[in-house]
Amino acid sequence: MTLSKIPVSVLIPAKNEEQNLPACLESVVRADEIFVVDSQSSDRSAEIVKSYGANLVEFYFNGTWPKKKNWSLENLPFRNEWVLIVDCDERITPELWDEIAIAIQDKNYNGYYLNRRVFFLGKWIRHGGKYPDWNLRLFKHKEGRYENLATEEVPNTGDNEVHEHVVLNGKVGYLKNDMLHEDFRDLFHWLERHNRYSNWEARVYYNVLTGQDDNGTIGASLFGDAVQKKRFLKKIWVRLPFKPFLRFILFYFIQLGFLDGKAGYIYGRLLSQYEYQIGVKLYELKDCGGRLNTAKKKETTTNPQPVAQVDSASSS
Repeated sequence: MTLSKIPVSVLIPAKNEEQNLPACLESVVRADEIFVVDSQSSDRSAEIVKSYGANLVEFYFNGTWPKKKNWSLENLPFRNEWVLIVDCDERITPELWDEIAIAIQDKNYNGYYLNRRVFFLGKWIRHGGKYPDWNLRLFKHKEGRYENLATEEVPNTGDNEVHEHVVLNGKVGYLKNDMLHEDFRDLFHWLERHNRYSNWEARVYYNVLTGQDDNGTIGASLFGDAVQKKRFLKKIWVRLPFKPFLRFILFYFIQLGFLDGKAGYIYGRLLSQYEYQIGVKLYELKDCGGRLNTAKKKETTTNPQPVAQVDSASSS
């Protein structure tokens, strides 16, 4: 039986994602419209997108805001009111599609948070603070835009929004069924990606420490939604010492990451390493102007020596 299309436009940002795209595209075939916004992939991504009948759009980043998702929200000719943003390593389950079909009919809401199940080394990471993992991904595209955290000039972070969140006009709800986060690539790509992310995070930490983090963002509030609470806690977190050690203790012991077995242990160790990368890049940003070996050296002062003054003309 062929299921009817759901009046939602799916937006998928991509670059060299031939391993993840087939499963991702297969999971969104119930959408009325699919856009894959690609950054000149050098693999088979474009071929795969066309084989699924999706719209392929090439994005050329000019190094300034907006990045890929906001550019897409501003420029793509969506024929539906609702847009669903899905990363290449994410999957929308049939149960979630059924819920989406009902949710978008409710006139009281302009958007919905989706909860993600993160899989790592083949295991669902249910603990360590990784679940629930709420993301505002389904919304009326005219009402929402990704926040600008003033990080667009940071080098080597890519052309796509990293962990920015959507600022939305109107009421937001929460869907019950989960989306799946399953990256079919290997640990090399995980480490490569988080090396880029740590550049971005270091700048976010710097902005928090210098009071440049709230303008035009979702804000931080202990009594706000799940994302605003997380932002509030980050303001405290960035000021703590020994963060790599604390990150592991928090993930593995306090938030019960050890219950996820070996995958949980490895994930916790990698998060600790990630936190260390952020810290040293923050130091590089603050004390070295963002580059190695550019810290200003203190000028050494010595007692001035008397200098004989010689007149240009001597008298006889």
